[in-house]
Amino acid sequence: MAGLGYGLIRSVLFRMDPERAHGFALGMARLGGGLFGRLCAGRRVQAPGLAREVAGIRFTNPVGLAAGFDKNGVALPFWRALGFGHVEIGTVTPRPQPGNQRPRLWRFPELGALGNRLGFPSDGAAAVAERVARSRRPGMVVGINLGKNKETPNERAALDYLEALEATREVADYWAVNVSSPNTPGLRELQSRPALTELLGSVREAAGEVPLFVKLSPDLDDSALGDAAEACIATGCAGIIATNTTRARPKGVEFEGGLSGRPLAERSRVVLGFLRRICGPDCALISVGGIDRAAEARARLDAGASLVQIYSALVYEGPGLVQRILRGL
Repeated sequence: MAGLGYGLIRSVLFRMDPERAHGFALGMARLGGGLFGRLCAGRRVQAPGLAREVAGIRFTNPVGLAAGFDKNGVALPFWRALGFGHVEIGTVTPRPQPGNQRPRLWRFPELGALGNRLGFPSDGAAAVAERVARSRRPGMVVGINLGKNKETPNERAALDYLEALEATREVADYWAVNVSSPNTPGLRELQSRPALTELLGSVREAAGEVPLFVKLSPDLDDSALGDAAEACIATGCAGIIATNTTRARPKGVEFEGGLSGRPLAERSRVVLGFLRRICGPDCALISVGGIDRAAEARARLDAGASLVQIYSALVYEGPGLVQRILRGL
């Protein structure tokens, strides 16, 4: 944590169970808020040139916190103080649910990777919306990542997304429809062109003037990825978030769930390039997966990303990573 010596703090956290360590770190971030965040950030970057407008929203810089890190929006002042240009909360389900059984989070330090099969543990959309309304500050861009409850069958999924959208309407600068987590049975089937077109048709209409993004899997082949992208464009979505976690595995890594972090970087780059070619210049693309340094963030922006997001690298590099990336852009 920049001035707080993250190497020492990480050594303590890494002696703990990964999910317990994550909860402890989030608790510290929530209690310490903005002051703790400023201490963790170190020297702040003042760079008005990093600001940009994407999907009609002004972002102070292109670096955001990916969904999954702060699922229930408990530490918004901390993330703002670190210097993030936006924060994506969630995945948020309409009704509270505990997620999958533990253990469900793993570290792979030699790979700079995390594994998870969390399964959308959520306080529920109403509770998250109330919390975000209390803690957000003016000028802070907050996206809400929407999911369905585990027990909801795919044929009724649209009702769940609509319920979560309505509950968070007053706090969302944009929504992201998550149809690509590998940890909710059957969810990825919603990425097929017919299913996605039907789902997005109703959700996009309900979103009104608020931008709607769709988060896609890195495991789709070019044909399926193209079909999903065309469904997003045809239904009037603002853009695509690429990508979610992968089921692909480096040699020797075995667990049930999705892998994130450095091993995802190459595939995420490929997907970004593919989507930019087929979606054209007007579709907003948010690149996420394996971004752990300024050079990687810059490469994604140069390759056509409108914004970038980080997650796993925060665990390994610490909160000071945000400012290091911003200084390198």
